Amino acid sequence: MPHLVMLYTSNLENDTDINALCRRLADAMLGIRDEADKQVFPTGGVRVLAYPAAHYALADGGAAGKAAGVGGDYGFVYLNLRMGRGRSADVKRRTGEALEAAAMTQLSSVLAARPVGVTLQIDEGQEVFDAKNSSLHPLFKDR
Repeated sequence: MPHLVMLYTSNLENDTDINALCRRLADAMLGIRDEADKQVFPTGGVRVLAYPAAHYALADGGAAGKAAGVGGDYGFVYLNLRMGRGRSADVKRRTGEALEAAAMTQLSSVLAARPVGVTLQIDEGQEVFDAKNSSLHPLFKDR
């Protein structure tokens, strides 16, 4: 269960390839290694899901951007990784850094073109119920 959920303003779809961003983020997660050089997130468990917000209101509606000459079409991306407990502080830090780098690689041109906020949060918690049913994991059993 490493699930990365992305919520974003739909106006960003014209400026970046959201599918490519999802793939870049998934690949970043698959590349994380622990202190024993073992893959941290199981291949079959990595999920990146993106949801556009069709309706939104950001900050002042664009007035400051227009006044500053950078456009008033604000955008926002919220990335939230939910993962199970048990990973070291270093692995969690490196995971955040890898995901931030992947997102910024994809989104840097958008941020340069107009006001966009990007937030990344990683949540780890104790599950009160955790059922897993998958015919996907067996595909990667030997990896």
